Amino acid sequence: MDRFDIVIECQEQLERLIAEWGFLPFFRSGIAGFSIEEMTPRELLFGDEFNTGPWQWKGPIIGNWQTAYGKFFRGKAGYVSLDWLPDFVNWRRTLFPLNSESTDAKHILDVLQQNESMLSKQLKHASGFTLSRKHMSANENGLRGNGMAFDALIAQLQMGTYVCIADFEYQLNRQGNTYGWGVARYSTPEAMYPDIITAKMTRTPEQSRQRIINHLSNILPDVPTAKIERLIGMPH
Repeated sequence: MDRFDIVIECQEQLERLIAEWGFLPFFRSGIAGFSIEEMTPRELLFGDEFNTGPWQWKGPIIGNWQTAYGKFFRGKAGYVSLDWLPDFVNWRRTLFPLNSESTDAKHILDVLQQNESMLSKQLKHASGFTLSRKHMSANENGLRGNGMAFDALIAQLQMGTYVCIADFEYQLNRQGNTYGWGVARYSTPEAMYPDIITAKMTRTPEQSRQRIINHLSNILPDVPTAKIERLIGMPH
């Protein structure tokens, strides 16, 4: 907490911060103090057997339909409020044009679009990737690659705002209690937030970029513009 005199202690408080700031990385992302990780007591961040924390709140926060979640910030996860999502998509998709994505990445997106939402394991299998993280030759046995290759591609699609996370689903033990880290359910912004994503954007991508920079500069007045630009994506 080098920059903000804030200690995150409950889900409602976290949701207020996301709504106020519009953008909030989960993990450290190059701007000191500007992440959930740095504002949350270590013992609360991932919760424990007695208490939940920001890691467990991700699904419920997404489910309140006020914010999008995904690997949006330098390949790391974080939130973007729906008020700012149209401008974020407008800028990021110019930075990561779909026609520049690999054939395998486009195939993953096609499969996801056909199904609207899929668990990570389902999407891997349906897209022709193995669940194993061991090395394998490309196209071995008709498959596209292993789990690590899929993870890199789905992260790239999130950075381009073509994919977001719709929920996290947990396994249940014999007592009916959830356990583990939760499996991501992927979707697209168009499927989850059709009204705001398909609405006509009147700003150019560069205008959206500058609008986001101006907003974050007001929140982070002491942070060099270059760091904010790196956070939201630098132009090629």
